Amino acid sequence: MLQNADGAWVGWPGISDFDPPPFEYDGIYQQPVPLSEEEVDSFYFGFCNGTLWPLYHDAIVAPEYHRHTWRPYVAVNRRYAEATAKVVGPGDIAWVQDYQLQLVPEMLRAMVPDATIGFYLHIPFPPIEVFARLPWRRQILEGLLGADVVAFQTRQSSANFSRAARLLAGAQVVGRREVLWHGRPVHLQSAPIAIDTAEFDQMAQSPAVRQRAAEIRSELGDPETVILGMDRLDYTKGIDLRLKAFGALLENAPRDRHTYAFVQVAVPSREQVPAYQQLRVDIEQIVGRINGEFGEPGWAPVSYLYRTLPFEELIAYYVAANVMLVTPLRDGMNLVAKEYVASRFEDDGVLVLSEFAGAAEQLRAALIVNPYDVDAVAETLAYAAGMPEQEQRRRMRRLRNTVRKSDVFQWANDCLATLEVR
Repeated sequence: MLQNADGAWVGWPGISDFDPPPFEYDGIYQQPVPLSEEEVDSFYFGFCNGTLWPLYHDAIVAPEYHRHTWRPYVAVNRRYAEATAKVVGPGDIAWVQDYQLQLVPEMLRAMVPDATIGFYLHIPFPPIEVFARLPWRRQILEGLLGADVVAFQTRQSSANFSRAARLLAGAQVVGRREVLWHGRPVHLQSAPIAIDTAEFDQMAQSPAVRQRAAEIRSELGDPETVILGMDRLDYTKGIDLRLKAFGALLENAPRDRHTYAFVQVAVPSREQVPAYQQLRVDIEQIVGRINGEFGEPGWAPVSYLYRTLPFEELIAYYVAANVMLVTPLRDGMNLVAKEYVASRFEDDGVLVLSEFAGAAEQLRAALIVNPYDVDAVAETLAYAAGMPEQEQRRRMRRLRNTVRKSDVFQWANDCLATLEVR
């Protein structure tokens, strides 16, 4: 997209205390924003992941509110705005991405008043009853209202923001999709993010991936039903409750337990954060309990992989799985659900999806569950495993039509088209 638009990318190089000059890579102008090791700790691990991340995910884990992490958040956002102002001129579009940079729109507007500014939030925007706890709620809202377009994954997040902007910042709501801020219209867009559907479909049909999928099923003992969980290791993903639901499934059907195999892939994430370290321990203990209670010599019902999978291996697991279990406690979208659907080129397989994933707004042909209801999830897994082929294909065809019609390129085009008419 940036190559086609002759655009520039403004971002952190990924290494602390490293300040390279601007450069070009892959045909894209790169404008680095340096961060010190202390700023990575206070801005990113502190305010972004200790305050905003849990707060925006309905405070599943209690957020921390510290002035000493808020100040670096302001400083880093200002540095991003200043770096962006170097490459954005009057009439240009600046597209700001995600919760780490919510103050940038307002700051950038003060520096380049004639630029068109968009903001896209990749995570949920919480209900006002949750968001109002943030001591710096007005500053965040005013930062976002500096944009011409504020876009969200779901209609619910857009509605949550509209209400917060009105009640906490004094913005005037003029419709479901627009608010007035200091006499300037701010468009609110619902734009669910997507994937490169064709890439997943083509890769899934490749002989190498299909062969690897067969090997995975063989390694699991050729069970009738392979259930797959694929997540970044994060407390928002509901991995612990999902495992307990699988344990309940085995307990409810002792004679059929050998017909199931559950594979949970947990991709390492934020390993420096104590809460994530404890989460890993907790999940490994649950896996151990299930395998200890239901397993037998030479056979374990749960296969737990704590690692990042290469792309082809990832697709092979999607192809191997009869049932995809996607049960976050709160998620902006969840692309794993869409990746699984895109990989089911034979129109089979069953997607079990949390009602609290943003993807549930689009993927209505999935089996929608409340991830907190362990018994109901277990019952849904049993239904999914025995779902008639005709129903599987009917549901999967609907799901695949949805992800085909709205791929990542359409998403980007929709977002940019909305910005271009501002």
